[in-house]
Amino acid sequence: MEILRVENLRKTYGKGENVVHAVDDVSFSVEKGEFIAIVGASGSGKSTLLHLLGGVDRPTSGKVYIDGKDIYSLSDDNLAIFRRRQVGLIYQFYNLIPILNVEENITLPCELDGKEIDKQRLEEVLKTLNLTNRRKNLPNELSGGQQQRVSIGRAVINNPAIMLADEPTGNLDSKASEEIISLLRLSNKKYNQTVIIITHDEKIALEADRVITIGDGKIIKDERN
Repeated sequence: MEILRVENLRKTYGKGENVVHAVDDVSFSVEKGEFIAIVGASGSGKSTLLHLLGGVDRPTSGKVYIDGKDIYSLSDDNLAIFRRRQVGLIYQFYNLIPILNVEENITLPCELDGKEIDKQRLEEVLKTLNLTNRRKNLPNELSGGQQQRVSIGRAVINNPAIMLADEPTGNLDSKASEEIISLLRLSNKKYNQTVIIITHDEKIALEADRVITIGDGKIIKDERN
């Protein structure tokens, strides 16, 4: 079952001689439950592409469909709601709210949506991420790996259609990095979660089912491991 479809996606900056094609006529599709790595040199356009897939930035032209919905046909307000419910975003620098504890950071998407928190799912997520004993800790009381686990919990709590991770291990040591990738893999397998991860790490790319290589805003290679 197709969960994501990208059609002739473009993102340009500047005009005339100064125009930059950050994403240049990219098309591909993703099946539900796939674990995909997007790789490429710095400045290749992969982070821009990820932000377009997640509805964080609007394209210059082209379409992105998530679970059959043309996300850029939505108004800004409706796109924000859709993104909160259907897209789990994980960043390199965690983006946790410093005054909220672990449990509050994880359940923030539910609170923003006015949804009742599913206590059973929360307990399952905390247990899976080995954060049960840290639930009342603030972010500054956690290690980098623990903070990234909280951001994964926040991304999966609403059971989104797709999870997007932008260099999620870029700020971590090798042991914590392996742990985070194992957790993303677990989420992929346990919840049949579709995961797209941007990475410079070849070892992480080898963990993926499929590797898409980006160069100068275009797809250079799309191969299965």
